[in-house]
Amino acid sequence: MKSILAAAWVIAALVPAVPARAQVFGQYTGATVTPANGHVFGAYLNVSEHVVGGLAQLRLSFYPNLDFGFHGGISRIDPGPGVGTRTTVRLGGDLRYQLTGLSPTFPADMAIGASLAVETSDNYKVFSLGPSAVASRTMGTEGGTRFIPYAGLALLFSSRDAFGVQDSDISLPLRLGLEARVAPEFRLIAEMQLFITDRYNDDIGFVTGVNLPF
Repeated sequence: MKSILAAAWVIAALVPAVPARAQVFGQYTGATVTPANGHVFGAYLNVSEHVVGGLAQLRLSFYPNLDFGFHGGISRIDPGPGVGTRTTVRLGGDLRYQLTGLSPTFPADMAIGASLAVETSDNYKVFSLGPSAVASRTMGTEGGTRFIPYAGLALLFSSRDAFGVQDSDISLPLRLGLEARVAPEFRLIAEMQLFITDRYNDDIGFVTGVNLPF
């Protein structure tokens, strides 16, 4: 795991801000969509200065080059001075379409999509939606451990009703990560999240977890 996290930091320094994919709470994987009639379960831990949370994801596909996902989990947030910590519930969904795949004439997989999500607790509710895209490249040999660095950028509109104050915001979350496919049914991920022009979230967050195709 230490080597994977170190690789994610290297990717964060080297990979440019290219188009990204459609998940409100994180990227979690590369641009290759779930195969038709396939399923993937994921479990993730996200950490930033004022937030610690867990999230689960189920991805499904019924058509080639198209999949969708459902996300759910809880987080513990510290809103700041004068407001007590809150346990929030996170729910969301997304749809994505694979535009192109890695080939001798194109250097990456790319997909686009759209997502929406809600995070809620006592006196706290945030609704977010918007488009996104993802680009990734698979490295390694067939039959061995394969590494997939990815980069994503979403455009999210958020409406917030928190502690008696209602407002809205537009953010550009950038996700840089690495998925290590150590076995066909077991994949580790490490991800750094940069919250650009975002008034609600911490500036930097980190995610680690697993993807389990079945």
